[in-house]
Amino acid sequence: MSKKIAVIDYGMGNLRSVAKAVEHVAGGAEVLVTDKPEIVASADHIVFPGQGAAAECMSALHRHELEAIVREAAQNKPFLGICMGMQVLMSHSAENGGVNCLGLFEGDVLPFAEKIADPSLKIPHMGWNEVLQKPHPLWAGIENGSRFYFVHSYYVQPVDSAITLGACNYGIDFTAAIGRENVFAIQSHPEKSADVGLQLLKNFVKWDGQA
Repeated sequence: MSKKIAVIDYGMGNLRSVAKAVEHVAGGAEVLVTDKPEIVASADHIVFPGQGAAAECMSALHRHELEAIVREAAQNKPFLGICMGMQVLMSHSAENGGVNCLGLFEGDVLPFAEKIADPSLKIPHMGWNEVLQKPHPLWAGIENGSRFYFVHSYYVQPVDSAITLGACNYGIDFTAAIGRENVFAIQSHPEKSADVGLQLLKNFVKWDGQA
């Protein structure tokens, strides 16, 4: 039986690019873009992409009746969050006056605009930037300090620094990847990050969920 990889569709992800990139490295695994909780529940690996604002993301998860299955999948399957799919794993986002997120990791999502003093650094942070790694299977074959592609105006600030698995600098040092047990999430877009992004996705497809 081939491995089944679910790319969660709640109307806010760059799903075509993500799904095509995963298919490219999937090695024959079945890649399903879906908003069906039962398909997510039956999948072996979960990809949770996203873009836009946290409040809209949480509203879309409610509307598609996906919040419960996302929480469940993040407890027991290899799980990859991408961009907004990383941010809403946190407790709270400051966007739109504040919104409660999924709360799988304790911490906040904060605006660059309140921290970056250098006017030459435009917001959103958009483009290629180096990511400094902490050991994790998803970094296998990726040189420390490799450049990934980012597009974001908010950054994650975890309470527990031990969950930070990648760090970046854009006016300030910020968390670029987080993880614990079977969950890995990254702020950048691996599907837009050339060879290093494809390597990360390939590592995820092979990952057994053990850190």
